[in-house]
Amino acid sequence: MAKQPNRYQQIIERIFDDHYQSGAEQVAFERDELVVVAQQLGITLPKNLGDLIYTFRYRATLPDSILGRAPKGKAWVIRPAGTGRYAFVAVVPLVIAPNPSLAETKVPDATPGVISMYALGDEQALLAKLRYNRFVDIFTGVTCYSLQSHLRTSLPGLGQVEADEIYVGVDRRGAHYVFPIEAKGARESLAAVQIEQDLALCEAKFAQLICRPVGAQFMQDDLIALFEFEDTEQGLRISAEKHYRLVPPEALSPEELESYRRRPD
Repeated sequence: MAKQPNRYQQIIERIFDDHYQSGAEQVAFERDELVVVAQQLGITLPKNLGDLIYTFRYRATLPDSILGRAPKGKAWVIRPAGTGRYAFVAVVPLVIAPNPSLAETKVPDATPGVISMYALGDEQALLAKLRYNRFVDIFTGVTCYSLQSHLRTSLPGLGQVEADEIYVGVDRRGAHYVFPIEAKGARESLAAVQIEQDLALCEAKFAQLICRPVGAQFMQDDLIALFEFEDTEQGLRISAEKHYRLVPPEALSPEELESYRRRPD
């Protein structure tokens, strides 16, 4: 037998059905409708109404009946649309993968040998290389410091979230930043939902700092792709991407250094 939709799925399907019109790319609804629909369906809602919205924004996939009505090439996301209002918005899905055509930048490897010997897994090895080679500083142009690895916290309406590492930094103007880092090995992929959770974490815990989410991925053992993200009207997007290859100091030639001097920022 087919698995029956859970209570959250039933409510969100009814909300969508009540407002959707064929071909629409935005479907707005009121938060208070959650209560009305739950009563109509005979469903008991949690005390925190926001948990239903956050579930489908960050934790769970929307029901197939909703996904199947997205315009071609787009997917539905739920976004705030004012006080007590939300909207399903059709956006182009974000695929986060290194661009194979992007130029590499060689960086002398400062990772201690003993760290490379004993790192447990790709993610830990990658976080260590980012830290010892000051890659977050290099990539962002901000002086950065690792604040905490694997910051795990609970957010209202969202539940438990975790960032692989949190950096804080200061620029030449004196402005302060927070950089949540997500790290993946070569066989894994960065996911937009992880970056969105990082944004929510920073909004809740570091609201006074400028949040600039960063993703890191091994392309090879010595080649690292770094991405910076921003939240736009079209959804989460990649605002910058760079590839860095770790090399012994003697592998970086004077000609390469001269070519880097001529590169645009």
